Amino acid sequence: MNKSLAAVVLVAGFGMVPAAAAQSACDALGGTVDTAAVCHVDRADAGFRFEASFPAGYPDQQALTDYLTGQRDRMADYAAKIPPTGRGTGYALSITGKPYHSGAPVAGTQSVVFAAQNDSGAANEGRPSTSYTAFNYDLGRGAPITFATLFKPGTTPADVQAAAPDLPAPDDFGVHGYRNFALTDEAVVVFIDQDFLHAGRRSISIPRTALAALLA
Repeated sequence: MNKSLAAVVLVAGFGMVPAAAAQSACDALGGTVDTAAVCHVDRADAGFRFEASFPAGYPDQQALTDYLTGQRDRMADYAAKIPPTGRGTGYALSITGKPYHSGAPVAGTQSVVFAAQNDSGAANEGRPSTSYTAFNYDLGRGAPITFATLFKPGTTPADVQAAAPDLPAPDDFGVHGYRNFALTDEAVVVFIDQDFLHAGRRSISIPRTALAALLA
C-alpha cells in the first residue's frame, strides 16, 4: 500500500467510506433470532469484533445480507492490513438496525435503519464514528423505496431542502443527499453520519405535510 494512502486509512478507518435469497440475513451471518424476532450476531475474529442486531423479518433479506456482510468483510480486510497493534483491544464494529413502519401492516412500508459504530483508525479510537444506512420497502408493490421512488420524478435534494429548511445541505458531511431515511405515518426521518469532527443532530424528522408537494 502507498505510504500516504496507508496513513489516510490508518487515521480515518474504513467505515466512513460507504451498501430474494433463500437464506435469511441472520443465517448468512451465523446469528440467532430471539423471541422478539430480532437477530443477534456476535463474532470475534483476528484483530476485530463484529456485533449486529436487527429485525429478522425485513422483506428484502438479500439487501441486508449484502450490507452486513460487506461491512464485516471490510472490517476483516482492514484488521488484516493494519493490525490493532498497541491498542488495548481489537477493533470493534457494532451495527444496530432499528425498524420503522407506515400504513397498513400488509400494504404499507417497512424501514430498517442501521447505525454502524466503528472505531477503526487512530482518529476513532475511543470515540467511534457512526454511519447510517437505511433500507425501505413498499409492501404493497413488493419493491424497495429509494429517494428516486419516494419523490416525484425530477425531484432533487435541493428541492427537498427548500421544502424542509431544517435539513442540512445535501452535500454536507454525512448527509449523502438524504438517501438514508425512514418512513412513518407522520414523517420522513433523515439520518446523518457522525464522527469526532462532526457532531450534531443524528436524525431530523420532517413532517409529511411539509413534503406533500414532492412525494410521489
